[in-house]
Amino acid sequence: MILNRLFETTYGEQPVTSLEIFGSGSARRYYRLQAASGFTVIGTVGTDTAENRAFIYLDSVFRELGIHVARVIAVSDDETAYLQEDLGDCQLLSLITEHPDAERTAGLLRETVSLLPDLQFKGGMAVDFSRCYPVAEFDRRSVMWDLNYFKYSFLKPSGVEFDESRLEDDLETLATLLLSDKSMTGFMYRDFQSRNVMVHKDAPWFIDFQGGRRGPVLYDLASFLWQAKAGFSDATRQELAMTYKRSATRYCDTGTDNEFMSRLRLMALFRTLQVLGAYGFRGLVGGKPHFIESIPAAVENLRGLLDALTQGEFTELERALRAIVELPQYQPRKAASGLVVEVNSFGFRKSGIPRDYTGNGGGYVFDCRAVTNPGRYDQYKPLTGLDAPVKEFLEQGGEIQEFLESVRRIVGHSVRRYMERDFSNLKVSFGCTGGRHRSVYSAQNTAEWISETFGVEVELHHIEQNIHQHFPRR
Repeated sequence: MILNRLFETTYGEQPVTSLEIFGSGSARRYYRLQAASGFTVIGTVGTDTAENRAFIYLDSVFRELGIHVARVIAVSDDETAYLQEDLGDCQLLSLITEHPDAERTAGLLRETVSLLPDLQFKGGMAVDFSRCYPVAEFDRRSVMWDLNYFKYSFLKPSGVEFDESRLEDDLETLATLLLSDKSMTGFMYRDFQSRNVMVHKDAPWFIDFQGGRRGPVLYDLASFLWQAKAGFSDATRQELAMTYKRSATRYCDTGTDNEFMSRLRLMALFRTLQVLGAYGFRGLVGGKPHFIESIPAAVENLRGLLDALTQGEFTELERALRAIVELPQYQPRKAASGLVVEVNSFGFRKSGIPRDYTGNGGGYVFDCRAVTNPGRYDQYKPLTGLDAPVKEFLEQGGEIQEFLESVRRIVGHSVRRYMERDFSNLKVSFGCTGGRHRSVYSAQNTAEWISETFGVEVELHHIEQNIHQHFPRR
């Protein structure tokens, strides 16, 4: 292994252990290497040598300025691996989630945002931006990349309809507005969040800044304060934003408090769209549960930022965003207090099999297309499985009842076992060709049966009909 060889070259011995550290969202891989005497270093392996060179260069600049970053100790000849000082395992995010009300956490948050301007402005004055990766500057093209990332990787997969031409006009206008203020430009960290702040020697230290470039520094503050997993209250955001502002005034004119907060909230909206694009690409498109289950918190952030667009210039964008925050699959999740069964009807040729947004996976998908289709007859085409004539047609001869009896045996067993084991979620979906007749009838019948038989909470979604019904716990 290249890291073992680099360790031996540097210290004259092989490491006694080499444990991979998980958590990076990139292709880089991290390892904690331990010597026989007990000291440890972090080894990084990344095949993108240009990215590695950018990080190593930026690290050297920041260290010379006295900014808290881990020292790069050694680099392999081919520049695919390097060793760094070990900052330990305590992420600032862990303290925020585990001890949100502790004075130590509050103090570290204030210190973090107070130190950030040093990296952005003092560091920005020293950095040769031509050595940044993958681009030197966050320019209009970069903004449009992120906005279109949101449009194609999240907005469209979510099924929200919009006027493409009008939306593109709004996105162009937004890009212009975001880049119009040049007063607060410096080193843009690009991925500044509490997961990338380590608590070492009881102080914040910065990691993973290899994607930094010249750009609007409020992007970083917005990324930090509106990080979905951090879950900061509006009051905490306001306090930390003003703490940052006081520190940043050492380097630039930050404007009045109202001007500052207005610019920050618009940047936070943009950052949230970029985050949703990433969640959409990795979750809705790539199918990774971790990113899918992160969407509701980001959408809740979006809900609180919509007023940043109340300037009459973003009609189509605002309409699309307001549609997103009302989608049932993206609503904030209540703390589990018993089993919740989600029942869906859908069309295989329309929305397709519903995604799991709980992060639990599993559940059942039943194909209703073997049942005789009332949609083949003109008198039933405009109706749904909720209408009496369709119900009578489906119930003739007992075909649908036989199908649902089989469903009940399978689903009933799972509901009982899930209740016994204190599980929180079960998903049951019924699909037919168009999601209008057979699947609607089956889902409605099954949801009512589960509620009546087991008394658990049931959420019913007739997806193609845009009908939602809640059965409370009994």
